[in-house]
Amino acid sequence: MRIFVCVKAVPDTAARIKVDKDGSHIDPSGVKFVLGPYDARAVAKAISLKEAAGDGAEVIAVSAGGTKGERDAKKRLKDALALGADRGILIPDDGCENRDPLEVAKALAAAIKAEGEFSLVLLGRTAVDDQAMSVGPMLGALLGAPCVTDAVGLEIAGGKATVTRAAEGRQQTVELTLPAVVSGQRDLAEEKYPKLKEILKAGKKPIADFAYAWTDGGYTVTALEPPPEPVAGKIVGEGPDAVPELFNLLQNEAKKLSF
Repeated sequence: MRIFVCVKAVPDTAARIKVDKDGSHIDPSGVKFVLGPYDARAVAKAISLKEAAGDGAEVIAVSAGGTKGERDAKKRLKDALALGADRGILIPDDGCENRDPLEVAKALAAAIKAEGEFSLVLLGRTAVDDQAMSVGPMLGALLGAPCVTDAVGLEIAGGKATVTRAAEGRQQTVELTLPAVVSGQRDLAEEKYPKLKEILKAGKKPIADFAYAWTDGGYTVTALEPPPEPVAGKIVGEGPDAVPELFNLLQNEAKKLSF
């Protein structure tokens, strides 16, 4: 079994993000980049599937991204290797900011196809920086493989994948014939933390560069601004007698209702 897991370097969700003075970028000073939280669970699931499959199974981490500073995608590949992936593939892209998700999917698909056959491609449901939520389905289409999103459970047996996915307050169970592409929620696997020995061992695992001819395609951010400061709430009364005043404030003060 050959499992590919796609990962991305993203700003730490615990970091305090500030808008750069140009108004169209985040201020990178002091912002730590990490392995995406959804991607980390995808890596953990890939490792557990590899362990269940036994001898001959392989997990390959793939990342398209920058090669400098905190955005260095190779650092995130090393995170995946420390968690148990066998080797990594880096698709260098020093123009990765605001990269079109379709172009990212094409690059990932090209790198995976160059490796030959695959059983499964795993990735997080979304990257927490752009929240595009589209690379997984695009990747499935480009690889000619079925894709299931928002997975919270995944089992492999008999050349098939049984996927449990979250779907608007309920769950669905979908059966796929391998090879397949699956994007996962955080509930897909328990979070893993590498030990020092595994981190040191990861430094000796191979990471190969894959050359991809990036286009100039991407999206343009015209303006960024921090969220508005929270406004204190109002108590307008209790019970049914408070409803008319509530509607009045929502319509005329908050401008949230129109009739």
